[in-house]
Amino acid sequence: MPEQYIGRFAPSPTGPLHFGSLVCALGSYLDAIAHGGHWLVRMEDLDPPREMPGAAERILHALHAHGLHGHGETVWQSHRHHLYKTALEKLQAQQLIYRCHCTREQIRRAGGHRRENCITESEGDNYALRFRCAGTQETFHDLWQGEQTQIVDEDPILKRKDGLYAYQLAVVVDDIAQGVNCVVRGADLLDCTGVQSQLFRALGGRVPQFGHLPLVMNEGGQKLSKQNHAAPLDDKNASANLVQALGFLGFHPPPGLESKLPAQILSWASARWQRQAVDRRNRQLAQ
Repeated sequence: MPEQYIGRFAPSPTGPLHFGSLVCALGSYLDAIAHGGHWLVRMEDLDPPREMPGAAERILHALHAHGLHGHGETVWQSHRHHLYKTALEKLQAQQLIYRCHCTREQIRRAGGHRRENCITESEGDNYALRFRCAGTQETFHDLWQGEQTQIVDEDPILKRKDGLYAYQLAVVVDDIAQGVNCVVRGADLLDCTGVQSQLFRALGGRVPQFGHLPLVMNEGGQKLSKQNHAAPLDDKNASANLVQALGFLGFHPPPGLESKLPAQILSWASARWQRQAVDRRNRQLAQ
């Protein structure tokens, strides 16, 4: 029997979902459903200082309003610190992590972090934990971006000086724990793939298939994002939002589809989903 597809959508609660988020969520959902898979929702609430009060609940409400229901309960990273601690212990046993006391200013003056320049005083607890992988090379085939070769030029931080677990660690640990074998996400995360592939192997996991979807850009040439003040989705216009997102992904919705319920629109789209039909260009919505 072929392995069942398990995909996921993993937003950070730093603000409500915007149209670019919907494109990513919709693409990951349709790819999973069209391949007979499961689609999971995971809240990446690892960074309390950056989180917006109530954003997580607004995100989940928006997903439900647009008919994007995960298979199973939503997983919250803030409840999984024990898994990240265990993963660091596993890496420590392999001597794959080390303490870094370097300040941002020291790294800036050096033109980037270099292991040989790293300040690693044995005393003091103001340090980050870094993963030894600089200088490695990853070659992989991305579902939409094609053949990729990435050279990892810096050891990434897995635990910050403030004691918070870093995205690079948590995302890999959770993908392994949840059995995720196909990661569909935005093209802004393409550059993370080499590091994460190294970490998958170091933690004994299988590297998933990766697919990076096109980004929705604003008029200034920046991707739509919470940091760039992208407008939140209007959940009351879910059907129209879905049809617009389908058009951005390369679909040609028939006239009147926006009058259907979200579940009917998703059923129409999942029956017609083809990876090769996705428009891979990062672009503004109107183009």
